[in-house]
Amino acid sequence: MTLTATRPAATSARATTRPRRPRGRWWLFALLALMSLLTVAPFAAMIIVALSPRGKPTVPVQWPESLTLDNITQVLSASGFAQWTLNSLIYSAVSVIVILITASMAGYAFAKKRFPGRDAMLWTFLATMMVPFQATLIPVFVLISNLNGVDTFWGLIVPTLANSQAVFLMRQFILGLPDELFDAAKVDGASELRVYWTIVVPLTKPIMATLGVFVFLWHWNDFLWPLVLSQSDATRTLTVGLTILRTEELQWSMVMSSAAISAVPCLLVFFLLQRYLVNSIAMTGLK
Repeated sequence: MTLTATRPAATSARATTRPRRPRGRWWLFALLALMSLLTVAPFAAMIIVALSPRGKPTVPVQWPESLTLDNITQVLSASGFAQWTLNSLIYSAVSVIVILITASMAGYAFAKKRFPGRDAMLWTFLATMMVPFQATLIPVFVLISNLNGVDTFWGLIVPTLANSQAVFLMRQFILGLPDELFDAAKVDGASELRVYWTIVVPLTKPIMATLGVFVFLWHWNDFLWPLVLSQSDATRTLTVGLTILRTEELQWSMVMSSAAISAVPCLLVFFLLQRYLVNSIAMTGLK
């Protein structure tokens, strides 16, 4: 009798504690679906125009009668395209590696080390974020020119390595790491380089992946500085090269084909590091 009396009570208690499904949230999902469509629509239109025959009406005026790969083939077969792509990869990859190393080291120093003038140095460095690059373009070009760095890879890469935004993001993330880890490493006699390599680097992988995506996109899509410094196909990046190609024959199908090709590496990098991006967002605000 006791068992039969307690079972319905347990069942009812379990039923009352069961989480209820949210109702009336269909409008939120509909809004998110609409925003997704609005976001994807320009990219889809770019692909359709890139695959449309040249000189034919296309979206949004008229749906193309047929699709072709002639535009993309012509862009890929352009002289210098392979060299432009390689230059962009070198420019972006080297910048990502160097910025991640220097920004993580500087972020660790500003977050966990105490030294005279630390805060003044940090805020002075962050103040450079308020100075537009166009204001320092001519002085930087004159400096690189005096050092014989025009039309060279080191002259193209070095001025972009001092990234205050990357240092700020790394510092804010490292501030959330527990101090006990660093104190324990010091008690064990670990050097600063070992602490950085065994504690800072593994724990900052999510933010480093996120920052790496941002830096790669910044440099891959960079146009003004490579346009000013690069004077030959040996160092000309893909964005500058495609712009020169567009001036030869300005048709929307060719322009969209160039834009679609230049967007492929960005999409690949995003999909490869998407897991780290989600992890960095999920870890935001956690100690």
